[in-house]
Amino acid sequence: MKKLFFLLVSMVFISCGEKKSEPFGKSTDENLTEPVAVTADASLKLGEDLFNGVGLCKTCHLPDKKVIGPSIIDVATIYKEKNGNIVEFLKENAEPIVDPTQYEVMKTNFAITKSMSDEELKALETYIYSYLK
Repeated sequence: MKKLFFLLVSMVFISCGEKKSEPFGKSTDENLTEPVAVTADASLKLGEDLFNGVGLCKTCHLPDKKVIGPSIIDVATIYKEKNGNIVEFLKENAEPIVDPTQYEVMKTNFAITKSMSDEELKALETYIYSYLK
C-alpha cells in the first residue's frame, strides 16, 4: 500500500511540472529560423473554429441566410467580385463593402478581431472563401 501511495504522489508531482504552450502554427524548434507554415486544411479548421467560437461570427452570419449580418456566401461572393480584403476589414483598416448599413453593429466585434493574429484573420478569410467551392 505504501508503494502505491508513493507511486501516486510521484505521478502527481511529475504531472504538475511546467507546461509550455505553443502558439498555433508556430514552431518552437530552435533550429528553425522561420515559423512552420500552416497547411490549407489546418487554416480552414482554425478559421472554422474561430468563426464558430471566440470570434462570435456565427451569431450574426449563417452560411446561406441573412440574419443580422449578410450570409457567409454573400460575404465571400462580394469580396471576391470586388477584390476586397476581408483581413483588412476585420482589422478595421478597410471600408465595409457588403452591407454598409450594418457597419455600426459590426464595430462591436472589432475588439475581438483586432486581437487576433494575422494568421488567425487569414484563417477566417480562408473559411469564408471556402463557401464559394
